[in-house]
Amino acid sequence: MNPHYDKELYRSGDQWHTINMVKRKTDIPDELREPLLEAGLQHVPFEGWSDKILTQAAQDLDLPKGIALLAFPGGVHDMIDLLAIQQDQKMIAACDDKTLEGLKIRQKITLLIRSRIEAEQDIREAARSAVTYCALPSNSLFGLKLLYRTVDLMWKRIHDKSTDLNYYTKRLTLSGVYSSTFLYWLNDESEDYGDTWNFLDRRINNVMQFEKGKAKLMQRWHDAPDFCRMAGKMRYGG
Repeated sequence: MNPHYDKELYRSGDQWHTINMVKRKTDIPDELREPLLEAGLQHVPFEGWSDKILTQAAQDLDLPKGIALLAFPGGVHDMIDLLAIQQDQKMIAACDDKTLEGLKIRQKITLLIRSRIEAEQDIREAARSAVTYCALPSNSLFGLKLLYRTVDLMWKRIHDKSTDLNYYTKRLTLSGVYSSTFLYWLNDESEDYGDTWNFLDRRINNVMQFEKGKAKLMQRWHDAPDFCRMAGKMRYGG
């Protein structure tokens, strides 16, 4: 049996749109999520990421607050999560296989980080406010989740096949490079953010030097004598 639908209207810019709403509290109007987020972003530079944002966004679209809460049951938490997903998608779109073809790994990672940051250019103040929001003790795990999702996507985008410990160390290292560069960019007033990209190059160089040193250390460990075996031979007269 088909569920009963009611017609609801919302406004985006100067135009009105019609959506179908199912009469069940568990149904979330997904088609409202992006318009609500877009409307809410206009208020973030003045209000920060607070509970007021969703209310104001609903008012801008002439929607009842209850409908907005169905779209974002987690409130501003869910709005930031959707925004991060959108920005990650922009990064992937800017770094397709053709763009990355022929580049070295460090060049691919540099391009991905730069593309992810450039995706925030039009909403820089909202991005700054999101960092402040995620820095709160109650939101720290949420912030780490967003960060991990982004850097994990970067490694997957270049088809990295690391496993075991190397899988996690790569993501941990990239988290440090990306987050520090992002914070630097938020306060960068140089032309075309040139200082940020120089900072990124330096961080990438540091990582490459560390990886080379780690590779040499692992090789020396592999080539080192097996002291346990040697001790056993000495003990039993081998």
